[in-house]
Amino acid sequence: MTALAGCGTTEIPETAGGDPAEGAALSESCAADRTATATGPVSVTDGLGRTVELDAPAERVAVLEWQQTEDLLSLCIAPVAVADVEGFTTWVTAETLPEGTPDVGTRQEPNLDALFATDPDLVIVEASGPEDEIVAQLAERGVPVLATLGADASDPIGHMKDLFSLIAEATGRTERAEAVLGEFEAHLATARQEVTAADLPTTDFVYFDGWVESGNVSLRPFGEGALFTAIGEELGLTSAWTGEVDPVYGLGQTDIEGLIAVGEANLFYTGTDDPAGDYVAELEKNQIWTSLPAVEDGRAHAFPPGIWTFGGPRSCEQAIDAYVDSLPAP
Repeated sequence: MTALAGCGTTEIPETAGGDPAEGAALSESCAADRTATATGPVSVTDGLGRTVELDAPAERVAVLEWQQTEDLLSLCIAPVAVADVEGFTTWVTAETLPEGTPDVGTRQEPNLDALFATDPDLVIVEASGPEDEIVAQLAERGVPVLATLGADASDPIGHMKDLFSLIAEATGRTERAEAVLGEFEAHLATARQEVTAADLPTTDFVYFDGWVESGNVSLRPFGEGALFTAIGEELGLTSAWTGEVDPVYGLGQTDIEGLIAVGEANLFYTGTDDPAGDYVAELEKNQIWTSLPAVEDGRAHAFPPGIWTFGGPRSCEQAIDAYVDSLPAP
């Protein structure tokens, strides 16, 4: 539940950090944004069921997870601090952090002294549960904390949208959120028509990412409950991964040989260069991979780099485009 009172004109920031009135140049979409920002008291229920109350919508927001950072930027708010700026800029391209955004350490172990030096009036975190250590540490400092949950395998798209709306409510940007989510739904509807019109040899598909460890390739197929699986299904594709997946994110684990089980399915995978090792280069050397039907038929497609598989509406729009761009030419 959210209580908001009063609205004001959106102020688009111009530079990162410091006083939000000085602000930061954000996206072209934000430059053209004319949605209203609420000005009255805020009361929201966060992902842990906690009531978070603010005298006014948060303006100086620090964020310790990438999806929530993306969401804040899509709402046309420049964060005063972010965890792992380099990682964000590598894995997330749907939104761009303003230059000079303060980095407060890793997502798992943030530097709380650096965080509080930015004087936030709200800190957004991704919590593992009611006993989350970072939530407790932040609460001790007396700054409001919005604890969010990263995923919900029972409704991954609905959860993505609800999380975006929750952050919008806490920052008074509900009107902007409604506009962005409307654009997402329209994007999805248009793409669904394109997929329906395409002459696909099969609608079966698997999206996966992977990594290299001790010279071995491990793959992480996205099964039922995963966000990018749900997007593919909304487009009219059929998930082909039937292996075990975790109950929150819908993610499995296998090796290259495990992909034999998906048969004729189309294959999609992340194209982001992982500093820890190029698993795609290792795939391409492997005879099992090169003999898979999708690879032999040219139906194995890397998504463009920087599409965050656990992102908000803008990352999901990028994923929609990547699926459609892989369709065979008419």
